[in-house]
Amino acid sequence: MTESLRHRNAILGSIRRSLGNPKSSLEIASEYAVIPRTYRQKGALEKSALLDFFEDRLREYDADVYRSSPSELGEMIGQILTRRGKQRLAIPEGLPPSWLPSGFAFEQATHVDANRLNGMDGVVSGCTVAIAETGTIVLQNALAQGPRLLSLVPDYQLCIVLSHQIVEQVPEAFVRLRDTSNLPTTFISGPSATADIEMTRIKGVHGPRFLDVLIVA
Repeated sequence: MTESLRHRNAILGSIRRSLGNPKSSLEIASEYAVIPRTYRQKGALEKSALLDFFEDRLREYDADVYRSSPSELGEMIGQILTRRGKQRLAIPEGLPPSWLPSGFAFEQATHVDANRLNGMDGVVSGCTVAIAETGTIVLQNALAQGPRLLSLVPDYQLCIVLSHQIVEQVPEAFVRLRDTSNLPTTFISGPSATADIEMTRIKGVHGPRFLDVLIVA
């Protein structure tokens, strides 16, 4: 059992005890298994329709969306960064070298602190899975994605999503996340935005103000 999983179990156990319901893990698993699951659990869209659906939802959330073939991926990343005027970018460990075009300053930022990240132009990353129905990208502390800090501090993020990583429904995404559920995980649906009590919309409070998504198919 990993350290993060032990901490999670300890916190959940404390909550259960305070509620006067100290159920065992087996009892909890048994109750969870019999919950009715009559909701839709799997999508039915063909690949081209699925990509269009995902792109449409991303644009609704104010993300800019691009498409590329695998052979043109590095060139397209360079074009997007040039269009944005980005030069010095953080990258997580494990990002494929073929994704990194020449002419830019890429810095592996797995152990870079928040102050240094804040001074960079943005971050380029991959993802674990993407959900078309909700326009959501799921990032985990894994290769080509990096620690959560990378998706929270920089003002700009370019996320590369491979077509096989896109699912239609939320339950499909959780099936894919089952084996890595112990990793720190961030769900992103468009650029960071929130509103105050007067309904004034503010971008970039708890994540990037600007999000570009490059779909590779």
